[in-house]
Amino acid sequence: MNLFTDIRELVLASINAMQASGALPAELNLAPVTVEPPRDPAHGDMATNAAMVLAKPAKQKPRDIAEALAAKLAEDDRIASADVAGPGFLNLRLSSDIWQGIPKAVLDAGPDFGRSTMGAGKKVNVEYVSANPTGPMHVGHARGAIVGDAMASLLDFAGFDVTREYYINDGGAQVDVLARSVYLRYLEAHGQSVEFVDGTYPGDYLVPVGEALKEKVGDAYLNQPEDVWLADVRVYATDAMMDLIRADLKALGVEMDHFFSEKSLYGSGKIEAAIDSLRDKDLIYRGVLEPPKGKKPEDWEPREQTLFKSTEHGDDVDRPIQKSDGGWTYFAPDIAYHYDKVERGFDLLIDIFGADHGGYVKRMKAAVAALSGGNVPLDIKLIQLVKLFKNGEPFKMSKRAGTFITLRDLVDMVGADVARFHMLTRKSDAALDFDFDKVVEQSSDNPVFYVQYAHSRICSVLRNAAEQGVATDDETLAKADMSNLHPAEIALIAKLADWPRQVEIAARAHEPHRIATYLQELASDLHGHYNRGNKESELRFLQDDANVTLTKIALARSVAVVISAGLGILGVTPATEMR
Repeated sequence: MNLFTDIRELVLASINAMQASGALPAELNLAPVTVEPPRDPAHGDMATNAAMVLAKPAKQKPRDIAEALAAKLAEDDRIASADVAGPGFLNLRLSSDIWQGIPKAVLDAGPDFGRSTMGAGKKVNVEYVSANPTGPMHVGHARGAIVGDAMASLLDFAGFDVTREYYINDGGAQVDVLARSVYLRYLEAHGQSVEFVDGTYPGDYLVPVGEALKEKVGDAYLNQPEDVWLADVRVYATDAMMDLIRADLKALGVEMDHFFSEKSLYGSGKIEAAIDSLRDKDLIYRGVLEPPKGKKPEDWEPREQTLFKSTEHGDDVDRPIQKSDGGWTYFAPDIAYHYDKVERGFDLLIDIFGADHGGYVKRMKAAVAALSGGNVPLDIKLIQLVKLFKNGEPFKMSKRAGTFITLRDLVDMVGADVARFHMLTRKSDAALDFDFDKVVEQSSDNPVFYVQYAHSRICSVLRNAAEQGVATDDETLAKADMSNLHPAEIALIAKLADWPRQVEIAARAHEPHRIATYLQELASDLHGHYNRGNKESELRFLQDDANVTLTKIALARSVAVVISAGLGILGVTPATEMR
């Protein structure tokens, strides 16, 4: 149930009727017509811009359209009043029985209230995290994992068929460095003294990997040249790191549907097939690029390369995909990987990248546009940095990793629920401050606590009601008489009614932080309503009259249902009590 969609359909039907009668031209684009909450709640329950956006194409004054549309809308029982404001804005007030039906709709649907069919089952691939398999993930990876996972859940809730995917960057030279680092730990496990030179990975996390390698192969690799052990150790080390990464992600509540290996693209013909697809579209050529901006002529060596005409699809410059020595650039396997996604039949691709990949956005979008003939959109979300604080001071070190706070450190220190919610309190392309003390603080200034406290407060009310003999099951509560609602209760119901609309807005924008924002607003409304009841006894959830109590408990439980659903999208377990 999306009340805003229902009223918009009523507005569109009324416009169609006006067109049929000749009051409006037949050929009008109705897509820009919206129905939203007014900026000032005092103006009404909903507002539509219909008259304003149709005036110019209809060649009529917006106020004239608004007045005619208001009269038409007023014929519907759902509309209590339709008032024209200013040059042609139309403010609507809904009949009381509309608001009375919302709690029942929430309780009947349960956690599915707000689910949308907007996605229409379209296949979406959400690729996120995709950290190099060279060590434990850090806090930056944690934010990307949380954003990507919440986005996938949000799109699923909005009716898309979602695949969560991790791209394993195991095809580059960094995996050789990992293998050499593990080999040093292997030698160390045999009692040898080793030195980690610049470029190797000195973190303690490789100690058990080296010891396990010793258990597996014994002394077979001792005093052997690199060509004997490098390939095997590379595979062994990558598998060990992926096991570590999977375990860390699981601790954060993240589980992937699919892992795709970059290495699988090499020697399989997949890169060549992707480039041939572009070549068939006359998008591959041999050429020499201009010097990059800021390069002095003496620093630039012009050389002929194989280039992709990415400028034909919105990029700033054409991009090399093959080096002069015949080797592939880093861009080539990325093209092949996204070609594979297109070939798998996805209708929409979403990539979650770190902020350092900002320069990669245009070229990757150009490649997907070219590979799919413009039929498969690619949205790339950049994840900005997380600044860590503890006791008011920057916090950076992790003994286990050697240089940074790991994802597992984060989960161990504050818990997955706190980490997930706080990481989603800001838009992903905005930097985020994460204070280890403040995120676990039990105060209204802490959004995690504030939302969880709202849910647990309702659970406490329900327990108290049950102790008084009031039925608290959803089936009974859905039958409660909602005909005598206080205006403050209707305001709370109006916030619940906005939930399905917020789901669709967030899903359409691919912005799960909007869900966290809505939950904070709903929690604020609940706390405000609860505190108001301390002064106005008629607003208290527990009343002497059992039927009145049932009504108020039904409202409270409806709020809890929506909070729980929203937290579910964010991957956060709702609290039933606060300790």
